[in-house]
Amino acid sequence: MFLALSKTLDLAVAPLTWALALLLCATLLHRRARVAWTLGLAAVGVLVVFSLAPVANGLQRRVEAGAERTFRPDVVYDAAVVLSGQVDEAASRASGELELDAAADRVVRGLELWRAGRVRRLVLSGGPPAPVPGEPSEAERLRDALVRWGVPAATILVDPQSRNTRENAIATGRLASEHGLHSLLLVTSAAHAPRALGCFHAVGHTPDVLPVDRQHVG
Repeated sequence: MFLALSKTLDLAVAPLTWALALLLCATLLHRRARVAWTLGLAAVGVLVVFSLAPVANGLQRRVEAGAERTFRPDVVYDAAVVLSGQVDEAASRASGELELDAAADRVVRGLELWRAGRVRRLVLSGGPPAPVPGEPSEAERLRDALVRWGVPAATILVDPQSRNTRENAIATGRLASEHGLHSLLLVTSAAHAPRALGCFHAVGHTPDVLPVDRQHVG
């Protein structure tokens, strides 16, 4: 239920959803020409307004403004928790290679932290909402890539089943308990960091946070 609700709410706040809903209402009310035209113009207006750079950048700035960096450079963390949301599953399936998207800063920063000795281990958390039999999860794809890039497999912990951020937090807590990890650094996109930290706090974990992948321009 929580998974379905989280995905539905994400969809509900998308401008494209608003525009389609307005167009649907316009179609249903086609007999009332003035109302239908008004709704149709409103749908176009929603798409145009939210496509404007000042509006898009302003919204991105507001979202990322809540991403507080609490990373302590003088601390060697037991683990960096790298959250999923950076692998293009369809493209990876088609090419047979790891295909990263715009959020690739997450795994790149995790790798940099490990190479710099700032973290002892990497926790990779995330799987698909609808698993495909025989297909590796995002966390497993990232683990295999990190091993190719020189990170010892024994250094990496994988949660391949989490389907949303709340499940990421629960699974990470379980792995931390099993492996004696106490100091955790959460690595995720700046726009996602406030929500991610809220999910971790809600299940009783208080990691430091390193927001990456900032998209705001100007």
